[in-house]
Amino acid sequence: MAKITADTTLAEILKNSEAEKILAKYNLPCLSCSFAALEMANLKIGEVCRMYGIDLENLLKELKEKLKQ
Repeated sequence: MAKITADTTLAEILKNSEAEKILAKYNLPCLSCSFAALEMANLKIGEVCRMYGIDLENLLKELKEKLKQ
């Protein structure tokens, strides 16, 4: 996987099964949203975090640590 940034799409991040656990920990609503499932390739993690008030910096840090980036 390429380096994860605020511009990385959810589809790219979710290619790693461990990433879904991390996103769930941050209560990312897109994981259970049927509409978002259709848009995963276009939803950027930074945009989603801004929309839902999720701490992007900490989320990216944890994703990078757990996914060895």
